[in-house]
Amino acid sequence: MPVVTTIMNTTTGQPIQKMTFGRMPKPWASFTLETGKLVSADRVEVGKPAPGKVVVPVSVWVTPKS
Repeated sequence: MPVVTTIMNTTTGQPIQKMTFGRMPKPWASFTLETGKLVSADRVEVGKPAPGKVVVPVSVWVTPKS
């Protein structure tokens, strides 16, 4: 089952993009954003699902280099 995550910017706290992974991303995972920048995950947060929902919100926090 694919995992839909929100890629978050660590410095600004703003979402960068949504991304789909084949499985839960590891905290040391490296991947390429839509902009072509290679980033590595700083941390992965798994939230609680909303009442009555089964989809768990997952956030991957990255620090993009300027």
